[in-house]
Parts: sequence; structure tokens; C-alpha cells
Amino acid sequence: MTLRARAGNISRVKRATQSRDRATARSLMARLGRDAQHIAWRFGLRYRSIEAERVDVTSRYGICYDDGAIKIRLFHAITGRPLRYSSLVSTLCHELAHLRHFNHGVRFRAFNQELLQFAREQGIYRPRRQNATDAAGAPVRAREPAVGSPRAQRPVQLALF
Repeated sequence: MTLRARAGNISRVKRATQSRDRATARSLMARLGRDAQHIAWRFGLRYRSIEAERVDVTSRYGICYDDGAIKIRLFHAITGRPLRYSSLVSTLCHELAHLRHFNHGVRFRAFNQELLQFAREQGIYRPRRQNATDAAGAPVRAREPAVGSPRAQRPVQLALF
């Protein structure tokens, strides 16, 4: 196989991956948009837009601008896989809370917890459980054992994604 033929195969794979990522992003944003409307309506919050963050932004999960625009990162910065939907909803609630409290103070944290609790009650926010799946449907590892338990003798790494 020539270098040109190999390059053609690579570009086809890359285009297919990009197309799949765009379709996944559209699907996730549609779902987040519906959930954001539901949560915002319940708490009387007004936002201008909710958009996917640029792929090259890796320093944050979401951002809320003072004009009400919200951007949320959908994909893991290193693996490129979609983040768990519960992580996206957690970020969404965090950014929606900024619409009322544009800081990270006590009232902001209390309001963020109120948003998360409402999302839980509505079945929108479901933090990871055993046999959970991520946004793409892939199985997610179970949590590490509790500190002090016999199985907790090895180092524990936080499971953020």
C-alpha cells in the first residue's frame, strides 16, 4: 500500500470520527437544551443560549457569560470520548446557578445544590451508579471502595469522567 493510499484511509477514518462526534454533540446539546429549559423555567432563570464549548478548550467544563450565554464542554480533553451525561447536567446546573449568583459564594453553592436536587427529582441528574453508562452508552467503571475498607488498601484515584 502506498503512502497516498494509507493517507486516504486515515482521512476517511478521521472524517467518519468527526462526523460521529458532530452527531453525538448535536444529540447531547438537544438533550441538554430540553433539560436546561425545564430547570430554568422552574427557577425563573433566563439564559441567552446554551452551546457546546469549542473542542480545543480543555481548561474548564463550562462557562457562563454575563449576557446569559452558557457553553459546556461535551468531550473529554484527553480521550475525546463524550463526558457522562450526569457530568454534563452537573456542569449545566453550575452554570445556571451563575445566572442568579455570579460568584462561587455560599448562596451560589446553596442554589447550585437546589438546582441539582430538582434535577435529581425530575430524573434529569442521575449521578453514577453501579453498571452505569456514559453519554455514548459505554459501561462506566464502578467506584473505588470506601476509605478504611479492606479493599481500599491500594491508592485511590478520583473518577471524574
